[in-house]
Amino acid sequence: MTTGIAYDEHMSMRAARQRYFDVNGFDGSYSEKWVTLKAGPLTLRLPNAEGRKRAVRFHDLHHIITGYQTDWAGECEIGAYELGGGCGVFLWAWYLNLQAFLLWPFVAPRRAFDAFVRGRHARTLYYQGEFQDALLEQSVGDLRATLALDRPAPPARLGDVVAFAAWTLFSFAINLGPFIALAWWLL
Repeated sequence: MTTGIAYDEHMSMRAARQRYFDVNGFDGSYSEKWVTLKAGPLTLRLPNAEGRKRAVRFHDLHHIITGYQTDWAGECEIGAYELGGGCGVFLWAWYLNLQAFLLWPFVAPRRAFDAFVRGRHARTLYYQGEFQDALLEQSVGDLRATLALDRPAPPARLGDVVAFAAWTLFSFAINLGPFIALAWWLL
């Protein structure tokens, strides 16, 4: 777990999520038409697609129950955790996590690997299907226990290492492949 916001095990997920919104300066309504991303001096504004809105409800709860922050290293961790645990039918979650995963060698190598292994030996909320407000009535500790996040991840096994390498290659192919193909075509 990274340092930063701490959530008491007995706090309701609703209260924890409100604290998460307040500390990070997020709107919390999930209705924004645009999402603002900051990368150093650059600010990007992207359309907030319906699929992203559906996925981010679970993604935000994952930040709370894993303790991964919303800085670049934390987004690499949460992306690695969610890829390791799976995103179910949430295609936007798969896509966005592959983008975040691309950064792990540069901003959080060990932390991303540990988060990926953690995800492989735990579960994610994406398999709940559609978001239900009943999740917010659970305590932080109960939800961590439900997803097997209340215990340390086991040591990485060979399968974890191979899966991490495969996701890394896939992430680079998805994110950089079009640029490499364009450069090859232009040359």
